[in-house]
Amino acid sequence: MEPLSTRGLPRLSWIDTLYSNFNYNTDGYDGDAAEDRKSQDGSETMPFIDESPTISPSLCACGPDGEAISPVPPEDLLPGVSPGDIEKGLEMKKLVLSGFLASEEIYINQLEALLLPMRPLKATATTSQPVLTIQQVETIFYKIQDIFEIHKEFYDALFPHIQQWDEKVAVGHLFQKLASQLGVYKAFVDNYKTAVETAEKCSQANTQFQKISENLKVKGPKDSKDCNTNVTMEALLYKPIDRVTRSTLVLHDLLKHTPKDHPDFPLLQDALRISQNFLSSINEEIDPRRTAVTTPKGEARQLVKDGFLVEVSEGSRKLRHVFLFTDLLLCAKMKKTSAGRHQQYECKWYIPLADLTFQLLDDSDVLPHIQVLPEHEIEEMKTKISVIKSEIQKEKKALKGQSRNVERLRKKMNEQESWLLLHSPTIPFRIHNKHGKSYLFLLSSDYERSEWRESIQKLQRKDLQTCQLSSVELQVLTSSCFKLRTVHNIPVTSNKDDEETPGLYGFLHVIVHSAKGFKESANLYCTLEVDSYGYFVSKAKTRVFRDTTEPQWNEEFEIELEGSQCLRILCYEKCYDKTKLNKDDNEIVDIIMGKGQVQLDPQTVQSKNWHMDVIEMNGIKVEFSMKFTSRDLSLKRTPSKKQSGVFGVKISVVTKRERSKVPYIVRQCIEEVEKRGIDEVGIYRISGVATDIQALKAAFDTNSKDILVMLSDMDINAIAGTLKLYFRELPEPLLTDRLYPAFMEGIALSDPAAKENCMMHLLRSLPDPNLITFLSLLEHLKRVADNEPINKMSLHNLGTVFGPTLLRPSESEVTKGHITLATDIWSHDVMAQVQVLLYYLQHPPISFAELKRNTLYFSTDV
Repeated sequence: MEPLSTRGLPRLSWIDTLYSNFNYNTDGYDGDAAEDRKSQDGSETMPFIDESPTISPSLCACGPDGEAISPVPPEDLLPGVSPGDIEKGLEMKKLVLSGFLASEEIYINQLEALLLPMRPLKATATTSQPVLTIQQVETIFYKIQDIFEIHKEFYDALFPHIQQWDEKVAVGHLFQKLASQLGVYKAFVDNYKTAVETAEKCSQANTQFQKISENLKVKGPKDSKDCNTNVTMEALLYKPIDRVTRSTLVLHDLLKHTPKDHPDFPLLQDALRISQNFLSSINEEIDPRRTAVTTPKGEARQLVKDGFLVEVSEGSRKLRHVFLFTDLLLCAKMKKTSAGRHQQYECKWYIPLADLTFQLLDDSDVLPHIQVLPEHEIEEMKTKISVIKSEIQKEKKALKGQSRNVERLRKKMNEQESWLLLHSPTIPFRIHNKHGKSYLFLLSSDYERSEWRESIQKLQRKDLQTCQLSSVELQVLTSSCFKLRTVHNIPVTSNKDDEETPGLYGFLHVIVHSAKGFKESANLYCTLEVDSYGYFVSKAKTRVFRDTTEPQWNEEFEIELEGSQCLRILCYEKCYDKTKLNKDDNEIVDIIMGKGQVQLDPQTVQSKNWHMDVIEMNGIKVEFSMKFTSRDLSLKRTPSKKQSGVFGVKISVVTKRERSKVPYIVRQCIEEVEKRGIDEVGIYRISGVATDIQALKAAFDTNSKDILVMLSDMDINAIAGTLKLYFRELPEPLLTDRLYPAFMEGIALSDPAAKENCMMHLLRSLPDPNLITFLSLLEHLKRVADNEPINKMSLHNLGTVFGPTLLRPSESEVTKGHITLATDIWSHDVMAQVQVLLYYLQHPPISFAELKRNTLYFSTDV
């Protein structure tokens, strides 16, 4: 074989994350892939490492349940390209090709490693002491030589085009030819199961072959410092299975960055069409999880669903990888292996689906106590993560943060996000073995619980038989989990590349209009969830529309986003039968009628206009609209000379007109919340209906005589939302523009005494109406937090809700550069705003009279 080289090709590690779903495991680290990717000095050098043990579900022609998924039409892949983007697009095309070429080199080295023992094994097959028979050799290595020659030819043809790149370079014909030779892969796939079984039987029968098959040496790239790596024959035999999906992924990306008038475009389209048709036609055969293990009835055991769940085990939380097969549920954890060894799963327990129930059958079967951390600890960890994100961005912008320092920060953020993922879920999901133990998982959303329950119940409708796996069978099944898994990495942002969307920070306005498709009248409502720090949080709930098949909610909500990328809508039937109430904490007893989710595409949501959409769920269609406002715009103050009304009017003008110390709107909203909202879960965090809030705003602005009646009848979340809106629409923040820089400096002081004096001095410096109103709000929020065990709102939670509203830099501060980019708004400054309010919330009661009387303070230039 001629030496392969990628010398001179751009080695940009960020491109690798275009395919990051192939390379990360439970800890965000794939040992084999990392060995290929890293050179001996530890630097990342090789993008597009072809180490995936699974086929991308998005490119296979089926989903987790084996149902068909339509291929993506190639003509829909290319967005509108302006002439100014052509050059940039072609450069991206070169980078994609360069990365793919690098992975082709690795793939060819892997195929060569397989061929290396084939020749001597074939030679000894005709001797008196054969290691394998000629038939066994031909079965195990079937079509490997042909596949090797196809890709060697492709590599040799593509390599000079990349080295001598210009905008006229055409490579489409090479990909078209590669796709036209997929028939060889079809033959390989048809033989794959037999090849693996034959290799396994030969290893058990012949120790010499076992040694060979467990230690095949794969050469590293010629121009890297990598030495040979040891790989098993089973792992290498899987490489051709995986390679087809990799080629298809690259075709998607090449089309995105190829102008439609480029000669490559139709050729790449044709290659993608051939590849997709190929995957669709052999999907059931190409996916080894379909035939990896057989069930007691002799049917193929398939993997239906897998994912990371938090299990309560021995009184503590453990992150598990749970695998749902067609006949059993298996709970596993990643085993710690010695350096260089392939990572493996260890089975913690399994339950045949025939024996699995969701109900306790025996009261003596006691479930473990759910360990729940105080809410403020969860919020504090979010703060730490946000600060680290900010530090990473600053390091990169300053160009002083060498990769080592950025990687150190990323590692720390990964640890903290993993901690958050482990400790934040609280919704119980119980699994029972009717012949044995019970198990408890904790989830962050009723959506996930419903998905797992529905998937299991769907399988249980079939004629299932109980099964008892032998230790050998269990070991084989657990070992297969590593290559069968469809979820490779825990959902933390620290694994994501800078080029990936960071999610949305700001406010999402959602109107839930109506729903259709219900067969019988019911009491119906919807909840809205968004993702936050790797898990989902419930943010809003419509009112219950009673006894109808076509509810018309038409309710608007304002939902705060913290790096969110997905909106979920769940539709419930309300249960009013108190005899069916479940006493477990956080247990939702209402019936889920349907659920669905939409991606929050920044391009779609960030327009000023409402974007209407429909979610289909189990035959039900929910119609909704949404638009997004970034945090900097939503909190932007609008200077106003308005004298009438309350909203948008200076607080001093309102209190003078009313002859009061605290505006009437603040006093009335606080009183109503304390009267009937103090025990409301998520008070001030859960959004009120926007139309209700606007009605209250109009009533206060016009000094309506019906205000008190409206308040008593209004949903408490709408009243809480009205109070937040009042503070947000003040012409300047309650803690004033003038003092903002001093508050930022004061909260950053390290010495407690200096901080105390400075922070108290700053309060004294506020105008009296602002100070008295702030102290009133402060005491109210403390009373709300006193009921945290019931309402789940800690001081930190309340600080997060109100901090950026009460304390905000003026436009002049922004233009002077006090704040960084708007996209980085949820970083250090916002964290500091939260910390300022939290400081006063955690402080002993502050008296206006005492504060004014005390003149000893730390001198700060304000």
